[in-house]
Amino acid sequence: MKIVVIGGTGLIGSKTVAILRRGGQQVVAASPKSGVNTVTGEGLKEAVAGAQVVIDLSNAPSFDPQVVSEFFETSGRNLVAAEVAAGVRHHVMLSIVGTDRVPGQDYFRAKLAQEKLIEASGIPYTIIRSTQFLEFLGGIADANTDGSIVRLPPGLLQPIAADDVAAFVAELAFINPRNGIVEIAGPEQAEFNEIVARYLKGVGDPRKVMKDPEARYFGGRLEEKSLVPWGEARLGRINLEEWLRRLQKAA
Repeated sequence: MKIVVIGGTGLIGSKTVAILRRGGQQVVAASPKSGVNTVTGEGLKEAVAGAQVVIDLSNAPSFDPQVVSEFFETSGRNLVAAEVAAGVRHHVMLSIVGTDRVPGQDYFRAKLAQEKLIEASGIPYTIIRSTQFLEFLGGIADANTDGSIVRLPPGLLQPIAADDVAAFVAELAFINPRNGIVEIAGPEQAEFNEIVARYLKGVGDPRKVMKDPEARYFGGRLEEKSLVPWGEARLGRINLEEWLRRLQKAA
């Protein structure tokens, strides 16, 4: 089976490609580095030709609201056109838990528009909504740092390891298209500030964490359960402590 992984050299993409290749699949790791650009269309038709499954793990090059919106709209339309022409039988898209419930979050709004584009494409699809990655906790802390204090909005977090995300993506690519949404999350749910505080302690970062009702999540206002699954979700196996142990071992 030929599988094309858009964003195949990124954090999740490289792990997904490795899993699929170990399973003996014919995998194209498509990215601008490999001459495939979903925004300009360069190399896209050739990469998708003969593919049964396309997995879209692409990411915008910037968090600027206009750049994000234009990236996902243009990339999505070009990808859909190439897939329709190639007769692709399953489109798998990685999205985010909470795309439809974080007002003021431009990245989430753009991902939701991307979801709607895929839903309307006529291509059989599976949308995988994932909670935040454990690998992003440091960036979240940095974005909310005020001096030596990390100010975080109230609410719950259920972060998932990139290894678990890739495993779910690879698995769902072989299941019949859901023509709907599958949510995935980490094995542990806790207060946002508690998770980040444990992460900082685990990596030896002296910053203190404070819950601040006025803090925003990259511009978005959070409710208690904005970033966690509301219903049934598939849970990963790697919790924060195990992930930190692996991180320290790798270092």
